Amino acid sequence: MTEDKKFTGTLLLAVFTAVLGSFQFGYNIGVINAPQEIIVAHYRALLVEPLHEELFYNSTVVYTPTEQTTTSYEENEVDPDPAVPIVTMYWSLSVSIFAVGGMISSFFGGSLGDKLGRIKGMLAANSLSLIGSLLMAIAKLGPSHILIIAGRFISGIYCGLVSGLVPMYVGEIAPVSLRGALGTLHQLAIVTGILVSQIIGLDFILGNDDMWPVLLGIVAAPAVLQCLLLFFCPESPKYLYINLGEENKAKMNLRRLRGGTDPTKEITEMKKEKEEAAKEKKVSIIQLFTMATYRQPTTVALMLHLAQQFSGINGIFYYSTSIFQTAGVGQPIYATIGVGAVNTVFTFASVIFLVEKAGRRSLFLVGMVGMLVCAIAMTVGLVLLDQFSWMSYVSMIAIFLFVSFFEIGPGPIPWFMVAEFFSQGPRPAAMAIAAFCNWTCNFIVALSFPYIADLCGPYIFALFSGLLLGFTLYIFFKVPETKGKSYEEISAEFRKRRGGSSKGPKTAVELEYLGAKENV
Repeated sequence: MTEDKKFTGTLLLAVFTAVLGSFQFGYNIGVINAPQEIIVAHYRALLVEPLHEELFYNSTVVYTPTEQTTTSYEENEVDPDPAVPIVTMYWSLSVSIFAVGGMISSFFGGSLGDKLGRIKGMLAANSLSLIGSLLMAIAKLGPSHILIIAGRFISGIYCGLVSGLVPMYVGEIAPVSLRGALGTLHQLAIVTGILVSQIIGLDFILGNDDMWPVLLGIVAAPAVLQCLLLFFCPESPKYLYINLGEENKAKMNLRRLRGGTDPTKEITEMKKEKEEAAKEKKVSIIQLFTMATYRQPTTVALMLHLAQQFSGINGIFYYSTSIFQTAGVGQPIYATIGVGAVNTVFTFASVIFLVEKAGRRSLFLVGMVGMLVCAIAMTVGLVLLDQFSWMSYVSMIAIFLFVSFFEIGPGPIPWFMVAEFFSQGPRPAAMAIAAFCNWTCNFIVALSFPYIADLCGPYIFALFSGLLLGFTLYIFFKVPETKGKSYEEISAEFRKRRGGSSKGPKTAVELEYLGAKENV
């Protein structure tokens, strides 16, 4: 193995430590799924039994001439089961509030890393993970629905921060030749966290009536481990040199990460990057939408994330246990674990083998078409389940394939492509708005899915089929291929697709403002 492809102990330790944050991210996504029935039953007992006592009966004391007391009850004419809307509301909020936290904090991951540094930024973020875990772990000791919702919200804030901090740190400490492989570990750690949460959520491990608070709160363990290991990890050399101007410390950390090799080459590259960044002005989020140069790539970037989230995938990630139960699967929790395993395997295959071999756009289209077919198959299986019991297997296989096609393209690729659409100046704002869009859509799906499922019944995935078809057509006609192309080539492709030249007066003024030269 050549020097630039060398895995040193310090590099492996730093990458492993960083992706523990991604693991927590995935764990928090998947952990709420397996114990759904137990937590819902707990909510019902906590919220509805007092409501029944208040609404269904009026207790009155009747005094008889013999001064004996009896209790009589009058039944009120009320909704016979007020439990359903109340419990559904609190349960869907428990699931979806996680995305609200991520939606809020997704704007601040980069700025936190710039202000405190990558290492201190991850340490500070972990305090939120510990607080959220503690609130969920003590849920049985207080108003459990409030503690779980608060804990999920704070954990979501943590995950929104690390979704920016972890890829940033890993990308900056990795050698150029290993940057792609190591960068994909963020996504792989997320799906591994989902799978682990589903396994230990089994009834005979932690997913039971006695241990479910431990299941929700045990994510504090990797948070504590990450905090301890971060003290042994080097700060990002790129941050030290470009942000702080501390060249000596940057060289020292590069030697640690590269096993003592001469850091001169990488320091020279950082110097060039710093000079280029100084020439190109930062672009605000508002300018992404007001400047014609960026409006189209921004719109396409947001549509990619809309397609990812409104494909229906998070309905499966969050509610697969109840979906499998509806489909007539005898042991839905094991089917849910199967979804997690398939998700992990295909994520590994996609990010390691496929993304750099096939085109981004091609994989995205293949994934969307595959998901469309699977959504139709799921709908058919659920509709015909009452007539043919074997349709439960059709639905289960369709769900497995649905997840597989998602990880082939729509899962990892939007993040690749958004970064490739923009140069250094507008890229931070574009990534921030894309992350905000992603988390917002995540919240909408997580909150509304139970209500939509109740409304649509077995036709729930017919709705997603229509959305998948629309997004597939949009991607086919509007999204350019980015694999192997420079930013200038991608920009030219956007100009070609909108059918105009970039030489208009407005664009020229914008390029002059940005200190950039137009390449046609």
